Amino acid sequence: MNTLEQLKQYTTVVADTGDFRSMEKYKPQDATTNPSLILKAAMDPRYKGLMDDAVAFARASGGDCKHQLRMGLQKVFVNFGKEILKIVPGRVSTEVDARLSFRIYDTIAYAKSLIRLYEQEGVSRDRVLIKVAATWEGIKAAEILEKENIHTNLTLLFSLTQAIACAEARVQLISPFVGRILDWYKQEKAVDHIPATEDPGVLSVHEIYNYYKKFHYKTEIMGASFRNKEEIIELTGCDLLTISPTLLEELEQSNVSLKPRLSVEKAEKQHIRKVELDEMSFRWHMNEDPMASEKLAEGIRKFSNDIRTLEKTIKAQL
Repeated sequence: MNTLEQLKQYTTVVADTGDFRSMEKYKPQDATTNPSLILKAAMDPRYKGLMDDAVAFARASGGDCKHQLRMGLQKVFVNFGKEILKIVPGRVSTEVDARLSFRIYDTIAYAKSLIRLYEQEGVSRDRVLIKVAATWEGIKAAEILEKENIHTNLTLLFSLTQAIACAEARVQLISPFVGRILDWYKQEKAVDHIPATEDPGVLSVHEIYNYYKKFHYKTEIMGASFRNKEEIIELTGCDLLTISPTLLEELEQSNVSLKPRLSVEKAEKQHIRKVELDEMSFRWHMNEDPMASEKLAEGIRKFSNDIRTLEKTIKAQL
């Protein structure tokens, strides 16, 4: 078996793309999107029909320009998600507007609107994960959504602190951003390369995985944002890994022999102290972690900028 086939024996493989046609050959279980990936795919002429449909929907929704833009943007996300679900047998992750990352009830309202659009398209909410930035407000919003049977994927996650808060909120899934953690440490240390076995992003997921399994949390862990296939190999055994088509191709062409690097049995033997968190301690721990706080803020800014660009495209057609 090639490396990708071996990986699927230990870990659920997820495709990280808005370009759904590129994922068909790899047969992932689930798929994830984000505003940046949707923007890239939306600019592809092959998907013009999905954009035209979103614009027509926005125009028909009535109201002022702001309302139409909001509805058009949501319909773009849902259109791509619906097409992805024709390919993957499992779930698709669709992201809330990143500009709402510090607004609990606006996040909830946006998430419910996305779910309504999916259900109008005949897609069950069980096949959708609503992606929310792992700010304190985002986590609290996700906690409320989970109680209403709207399942969430907490994204832009860079620290054990965020992971613990998510687990306590009983969210469905978290997405630790492996590659972006690596980026920060490479810049901080002024180095071009850090071996995968010493990769701070990889080690962060190991830490989160061991903590979750040690204390029997049900929240799923999905490593994300990879820079190379070696990071993926070092996380064999993680619940899920979401991987770009480029790296899926590299794994398929590779014949590296795999064995689990992560397991529940190993985690349960770890000597780990349980951490109690409230809002003040969450904010303090994030403040004390420059990598996590900087990358969270940067990620929200990047996704927000890409949403504005997508809005301009929709507005030009309205």
